[in-house]
Amino acid sequence: MKRIFILAVALLIAVPVFAQDAKRGWQVELKKLALDLTSTEVKNAKDYQAFSDARLTSDSQTTVRAGMDSMADYHAEHFLWSNELTLDYGRTKIRPVDGERLTNENADKILFTTGYTQRLWHVDDFLGGFEAGPFATLGYETEFTKPDLAPRTRILRAKAGAKLFEGKYIKSLYAAFVAERDFTYKPYATKSAWETGVKLELPVREGVAFKWDAMYRDYLDTTEKHPTDLDWEFETNARLDVQVYKNLFVAPFISYYTAQGKYVGPRGENVYIGVSFSFSHIFCEAK
Repeated sequence: MKRIFILAVALLIAVPVFAQDAKRGWQVELKKLALDLTSTEVKNAKDYQAFSDARLTSDSQTTVRAGMDSMADYHAEHFLWSNELTLDYGRTKIRPVDGERLTNENADKILFTTGYTQRLWHVDDFLGGFEAGPFATLGYETEFTKPDLAPRTRILRAKAGAKLFEGKYIKSLYAAFVAERDFTYKPYATKSAWETGVKLELPVREGVAFKWDAMYRDYLDTTEKHPTDLDWEFETNARLDVQVYKNLFVAPFISYYTAQGKYVGPRGENVYIGVSFSFSHIFCEAK
């Protein structure tokens, strides 16, 4: 069985299939510039604590979350060079009726990724069409602000694997081996993992699209052990983009993240639900 698999892969690599109408040139795009904002201002709540109406007794609070996803990809005949910058930051400020003000970050991430994908195969008439091939990426992940009780995240991450990409519905579907150099905690650690992920985009009607992505990473080994090491992590995001006017969109969404620490009993979870107002723009389109 193993020999048959190796032979099939060798034949596919030896005889790549290219589509004549595949994209060529630069695609520079601001995929999403989004702002989520909610604010509740309650006055004289201390005088109404005996009342049952939560609108009079609740704490004042403000939640702000901003995100940006931009890309600059070069489409050549035999390869795709991709570059992506993702920014995500969220903060909640709570002003209790009686007590100190609290500020919590619910999102803080800066991720830059550059990668090379070999355009080996093109499928036209299956699942809306897609391309496929091996890929390798190099990325750097950090944060805007340093957490109060932990150092700032600093991770250099390399991936290599195979994926489907550039489809009408399948924007990305991959499996990869991951090597990380974690500079967050001393002594610095080199970690290995395997990862799989998917990005789908399904048109609902004109001006409305459902977008879903998910990622699962399972850590295999590390050169240094830290109490904060993860065994695995999983995240998924779903949103319904509704075009309001030209490049302006409103999108109800849900984001979910969970992870299991190697030396922690219960797994951690984070759920974020809201409505996002976003802007997108294509500066240069590959033809």
